[in-house]
Amino acid sequence: MKELAAVLAAVIVLLASCGRPSVDLSGVPELPSISPDQLHALIRDGGRPAVVNVWASWCIPCRSEAPLLRAAHEEEGDRILFIGVDVQDTQSNARAFIAEFGLTNFDHYFDPGRSVPNTLGRTGVPITFFFDSAGDLVSAHSGVIDERTLAASISDLVERD
Repeated sequence: MKELAAVLAAVIVLLASCGRPSVDLSGVPELPSISPDQLHALIRDGGRPAVVNVWASWCIPCRSEAPLLRAAHEEEGDRILFIGVDVQDTQSNARAFIAEFGLTNFDHYFDPGRSVPNTLGRTGVPITFFFDSAGDLVSAHSGVIDERTLAASISDLVERD
């Protein structure tokens, strides 16, 4: 049964990538690598609450939530720090994902070994972490996040600050 699930997942990823229009990567630089300690320092030094989304270009649920994150950043990016962490991926696929979904307005980092989510005690993708302005983890959401949950979690961060 596990083998069948793995084969089906591979077929879905393959079909999702077939016929995908090529995107211009010229405006998307290589993603810098990040460690858990570097992420925490980035959040603490940011001086505002943070939403950290862990994603991968091959993740179908990540594709469905990407437009929500872009819209949330457009609305709340002056009050909330948005950070993307790409895991178990390649630079070229990560950059294509960012370009395809217009996620160039906030910073993304590369974590091919999954050290960030592993250190925070979560597995899978997508995962969205919510940190207060002191860099303390407030909450986390595993799986695709919906608009209501994202808005409520951001509102909670703003109220705490």
